[in-house]
Amino acid sequence: MTSDLEIRLQRYADAAVRGGLNLQPGQRLMMIGPRITGGVSPEATTLVRALTESAYRAGAPLVEVLWGDEIQQLLRFRHAPAESFSQFSAWMPNALIEHIEGGHALLSIYANDPDLLAGVPAERVSAMQQAASRGLQQFSELIGKNRTNWLVVCGAAERWAAKVFPDDAPAVAVLRLWNAIFQMCRIDGGDAAAGWTRHLDSLVYRSDYLNQRRYRALRYRGHGTDLTIGLPDGHVWVSGRSVSAQGIAFAPNMPTEEVFTMPHKDRVDGIVRSSKPLSYAGVTIQDFTLRFAAGKVVEVTAGTGESVLRSMVGSDEGAARLGELALVPHSSPISQSGLLFYNTLFDENAASHLAVGSAYRFTMKGGEVMSDEAFAAAGGNRSMIHVDFMIGDAALDVDGERADGVVEPVMRSGEWSVAI
Repeated sequence: MTSDLEIRLQRYADAAVRGGLNLQPGQRLMMIGPRITGGVSPEATTLVRALTESAYRAGAPLVEVLWGDEIQQLLRFRHAPAESFSQFSAWMPNALIEHIEGGHALLSIYANDPDLLAGVPAERVSAMQQAASRGLQQFSELIGKNRTNWLVVCGAAERWAAKVFPDDAPAVAVLRLWNAIFQMCRIDGGDAAAGWTRHLDSLVYRSDYLNQRRYRALRYRGHGTDLTIGLPDGHVWVSGRSVSAQGIAFAPNMPTEEVFTMPHKDRVDGIVRSSKPLSYAGVTIQDFTLRFAAGKVVEVTAGTGESVLRSMVGSDEGAARLGELALVPHSSPISQSGLLFYNTLFDENAASHLAVGSAYRFTMKGGEVMSDEAFAAAGGNRSMIHVDFMIGDAALDVDGERADGVVEPVMRSGEWSVAI
């Protein structure tokens, strides 16, 4: 007999493949992950198989999966030579690039332990992360140009569930996490894929409104935050739906509650304080602030994980500058759940957020075809990394400065000032 969980996993898979990824007949699909501590959980296996089944029903001729194992990663830190952490896979980047350049779809599944590398020397974590960023830079640039349709989803796993629901027994925590994932991804009730499409339509209305306003800067004020972010003349607000180079409409993230654009890399000034922890490279960074001057981070503080945060923004020249700003109302379902997921895909959709590192080319008019030099001259940032961190809460106010100098409210107390 098919269980309720299996039925909902299949609905989740259908929403991901048809409503999110929008896989086209004839497209191959490559799935990356999940990476599970202690091996792959039965539920994660069921999810991958449900996604595979959905993909074949959508017309995929071939589905491939690159599985991961977090224990294997820990064994590297315990036994590999210290100088080896600057090395990265020699074959994986080329495989991913060839897949994308062939016009095929990509789906990543995250189910990671947020504290996996908490006891590992910070310098080794940073070296490994920088090696991965360098090795995957060309792949990341193709993703940033929407060269093909791609999607990131999450699956529940025991160690992650224990972090979110620390007072529950493991099996109960995993089930609660699955239920939260299903709820936040809006897959219950009716046709899951069609419901997801209707939600994406509502976000388009908001991005269209912001594109009409043509703000030249946004001003943020809140608890510990006093920041002004300039916007390039050619910036484009994007909702949860994007369009690939082949003209395929897709949603790169499930869940998604944001509208976002690019900052001008040289026009960010002031201080910003995080409103939620950041899980980065298996380390949880908490209670941190970044101070900017002329676009660049000039001061870093953190309650925990400061050394990893400093190394992150020092990865390369662009890592200390912003590549994305996103607005999310405090009333989003993820925020109202009251849960802290310790997972950027979920937590970023509970709060307005920023990202240090590379800007998405599609958030600049004509950015996908610009040379690197023209993109930078227009205000676009380039980096090996792109890391989102949350700054929104019920106290955040955001104002928009128009080209004529008029300042008008965009958000008050974390909510949209104008209904759409």
